[in-house]
Amino acid sequence: MEISAAGRLEVRITAADVGKRVSVRSLIPHGPPGERFTDTVGVLTSWDNGVLRITRKSGESIRIAESALVAGKVVPSAPARRRGPAASYEELARVAARAWRPVESERLGDWELRAAAGFTRRANSVLPLGDPGVPLDEALTAVRRWYADRGLPACLQTATGAAGAQEQLCAELERRGWVREVTAELWIGGLAPIADPADPADPAEGSEVVLSREADEAWLRRYRRRGVSEVALEVLNSGPSVWFATVPGGSAPDAIGRCVVDGRWAGFAAVKVDPARRRRGLATAVMAALARRALDEGASAAWLQVEEDNVEARALYDRMGFATHHTYHHYRAPGSPAPAGDGSP
Repeated sequence: MEISAAGRLEVRITAADVGKRVSVRSLIPHGPPGERFTDTVGVLTSWDNGVLRITRKSGESIRIAESALVAGKVVPSAPARRRGPAASYEELARVAARAWRPVESERLGDWELRAAAGFTRRANSVLPLGDPGVPLDEALTAVRRWYADRGLPACLQTATGAAGAQEQLCAELERRGWVREVTAELWIGGLAPIADPADPADPAEGSEVVLSREADEAWLRRYRRRGVSEVALEVLNSGPSVWFATVPGGSAPDAIGRCVVDGRWAGFAAVKVDPARRRRGLATAVMAALARRALDEGASAAWLQVEEDNVEARALYDRMGFATHHTYHHYRAPGSPAPAGDGSP
């Protein structure tokens, strides 16, 4: 908090600082004894009619009455990460988009409208990197019309928590009644430690990993357990250099994984293990095999996406050296039906 020469806390932010990252202290109305103040750090996304709106790294939007402010200041746009390769939000957003391509897309200025018959939100949402070329309300109307023509809910994928992310767009969507759904995080890390894990799986436990350029029927049985549509197969096979990993098992593989190599980046996804074979290092073995292949193709850094409530996966990736880069969200237009079928991120 800012402290004046006289030793008093001061508010050193104004409405002119909208769009900047700030740290504020405010009074808690009717707070319990000993808890009079609360601190909030995030992007100042609006300051209207005596109310501030601050969007935290998680995407949570906090409203604070101007009259409750005790102190405030502008802080650096993004804190230093604990570990991981250097990368901008836009670079990672584009890399992730190339690794999971829709079957149909259209440009709206700098925005990309994507559709894949409802298979995952990533392939059926707008990636708004930049200016749509028209006023926001006009752009959102065009988005709703484009998805309605395809029988899909209108959704936007946004991000918070990194320099150049979209906290202000999130606030504008919420102001217009768009609903935030399915928040997840994008994590990054060095590739070499994944290729040479400290605790590799024991080969005696059936950790032989087979790599392929295509997802065969066995891989798909573990991935979905039900039939996968042609659209889903097209999305799964999209990307600059795609690899599928399989640990053979009984009626379905013991473990599977997918990796897309794109320049210096290797993106991991669809790492799934038979519930009866978990905690035997199979996920580690799958990722190690894919990482070694990615290193052979010249990659040096890794990324993956993980949902907030996937505690087991988050613990595994933390041990591998991954760290959160940013949080991403999917916003659904008011009145649009909830996604049908596979609405996963």
